[in-house]
Amino acid sequence: MDKLEHLLEEKSSVQIVSDFLNQQLKDWPLAGGNYKGLEHLEEKEFQFDGFTIKVQFNPERIRSSTAKVDAKSIQERACFLCLENLPAEQKGIAQGDDFVILVNPFPIIPQHFTIPKKAHVDQAFAENISGMLSLAKSLEGYTLFYNGPKCGASAPDHMHFQAGNKNFMPVDSEYAVLKKSQSELLSDSSKVEMRAFSNYLRKMISIESENQEDMLRAVSIFYSCFAKMQPEEKEPMLNAICSFVEGKYIMHLFPRKLHRPSQYFAKGDDQLLISPASVDFGGVFITPRREDFEKITSDDIVDIFKQVSVDDEFFRKLCASLKENRI
Repeated sequence: MDKLEHLLEEKSSVQIVSDFLNQQLKDWPLAGGNYKGLEHLEEKEFQFDGFTIKVQFNPERIRSSTAKVDAKSIQERACFLCLENLPAEQKGIAQGDDFVILVNPFPIIPQHFTIPKKAHVDQAFAENISGMLSLAKSLEGYTLFYNGPKCGASAPDHMHFQAGNKNFMPVDSEYAVLKKSQSELLSDSSKVEMRAFSNYLRKMISIESENQEDMLRAVSIFYSCFAKMQPEEKEPMLNAICSFVEGKYIMHLFPRKLHRPSQYFAKGDDQLLISPASVDFGGVFITPRREDFEKITSDDIVDIFKQVSVDDEFFRKLCASLKENRI
């Protein structure tokens, strides 16, 4: 616990974590060098029907993209999110009784944080929805995201969220526009608004509410409906992106059917070493190898999303279930 620095109530959360990041970059050469490297990252964009997919070349993310998440590999390595295993230079901010804010030393985002639970427990969404909402509110100005144990999490054995600058992912800014033209309204009560996006390359359910308890119930309904449709999974395959904006919780949920696309396992020139997680679903594809960054096409992006997202018929049934069970 001596690694923790407690939040100062007289400061805003953005100021606290920004100051914390700057201090860590001074004191921790590994993190300082990798964040400096973000200034020279290469990026390109692909335009689709009213929205954008960015592609980032980030060689430091090779560890995450190629992480071995099978039970044997996890058992044989020390958990890098447990406080007792953190590098000596890595400090943290206690967030409530359960979570700790850490600087992610291998960033995708200009301000990139990992937020693990203090306890070593498995990655699990249902039990931590309330925690995600609370964190989103206390970290207003940042976007939180969750990778399921088979959906991009490189530490499925230790419950954690991540957070980064708001509007880094295109979904943050595109949502307000697309919901007017490319969404199906599933629920619009006085408490909660829920919408389905079926033509966003990936399938997305978005929920917003001003009240945390109403938001929790609505997200829990989504989880329950989706879990019934993937009974073979310990946790239904999903990624989640959450923020608190102008007094309102907004969560985007991405139901999936596959961890990694066929391109990941291909050989030679056919391989694209891309393992989609929340940031990719939020609109920023991360490529850790230059050859993948240079050769990826818009058709590849469409195909990868098609492989890992649930199909049209599954999504229609999920939406119908959500209408029947709406809050």
